[in-house]
Amino acid sequence: MTRLVMKFGGTSMADLERIRRAARLVAAEVDAGHKVAVVVSAMAGKTNELVAWTDGAGQPTGKAAEVHASSDDEYDVVVASGEQVTAGLLAMTLRNLGYPARSMMGWQVPIKTSMLHAKARIADFDADNLINAMDSGQIVVVPGFQGVTDDGRITTLGRGGSDTSAVAVAIAAKAIRCDIYTDVDGVYTTDPRIENKAKRLDKISFEEMLEMASLGAKVLQTRSVELAMAYRMPVRVLSSFVEPGENLDVSSNVGTLVCDEEEIVEKHIVSGVAYSRDEAKITLLGLPNRIGVSAAVFGRLAAANINVDMIVQSEKRSGDYANQLFTVGRRDAQRAAEIMNEAKAEIGFDDLKVDEGVSKISIVGVGMRSHTGVAETMFRALSEKGINIQVISTSEIKISVLIDEAYTELAVRALHAAYGLDKIGA
Repeated sequence: MTRLVMKFGGTSMADLERIRRAARLVAAEVDAGHKVAVVVSAMAGKTNELVAWTDGAGQPTGKAAEVHASSDDEYDVVVASGEQVTAGLLAMTLRNLGYPARSMMGWQVPIKTSMLHAKARIADFDADNLINAMDSGQIVVVPGFQGVTDDGRITTLGRGGSDTSAVAVAIAAKAIRCDIYTDVDGVYTTDPRIENKAKRLDKISFEEMLEMASLGAKVLQTRSVELAMAYRMPVRVLSSFVEPGENLDVSSNVGTLVCDEEEIVEKHIVSGVAYSRDEAKITLLGLPNRIGVSAAVFGRLAAANINVDMIVQSEKRSGDYANQLFTVGRRDAQRAAEIMNEAKAEIGFDDLKVDEGVSKISIVGVGMRSHTGVAETMFRALSEKGINIQVISTSEIKISVLIDEAYTELAVRALHAAYGLDKIGA
């Protein structure tokens, strides 16, 4: 018997009927001969509610503000409770179906994390309790998103952390695979809500999935893909909304397998088109063209935990000055502008402009490594639709462009057609 880890997201745990559906899917894998551990998210919307409750507790004032920095551990206690509820409910449901099941909290496993509350990272994993329970025939249900510090305090891993928890559990349990059940039946060539000709991919490489996740695809959380790639843990994305009957054939719910590139026989030049509307463009005009200026600009942004993505610098005709453009997340745009303006005299730029009406469109594919003309196809397809490219950035398997947000959907459809992605699997 092999070990298998299954993970169910918030929409799959949204109510008791969906929890019963998830339980039947778990039971089907047990009946197929697997030793199973399950990682669960909180019910859809519950984490937002819990966060709102912590906000409602009020901001500290006076002397209380001095200890506020150390009180985030209580935030984690509250927010982590959503997953604890669904873990218990799923274990109870499995027992009612006649299967031995037990919940095991993050501190019981234990999943050791750093002490950065609300944004903790997994530091260590003692899998003995988990493996012993699985090998004894129990279905172990673990709440995702949570862990414990060395001094016994509950932590949470940040939004989307349940995916990371699931991959970590699979690695620690030496599972054959981590199956992540969600509200879609796999990874698509692009968002089917924009392009109805989007195709589900049978397989996608770790590298491609990592790029897709970081570029706006919502199927998997970026840190979970990084972890899976580091340990070469196969991850399968599939739907929890199949209709499990009495004799459910779990092999019919194939999904998309995220795996090593070597396991993919037929590699596509481009595997997908991703987009992100969470973009803002900041331009510094008349920036002194001297050593250390860029370090001064991006050092200040880094100190404020503002992530910078695309960067372009061009010299002005005088040669002593340059214009520098970079992108940040839209919610960070005004804060980034404030930081730059506060340092305007020291850095020495003439003016600053902020444009929040942009989006980033990207093509991803391992086939780019060995094919020419990929960029030309992208630029021509956008040009034919009258779409102007403002910024370009590339990696070995990715090309991203910044465009006017109004053309987002048109650009996605044009690129999907230009690379023949609607014909995959045909």
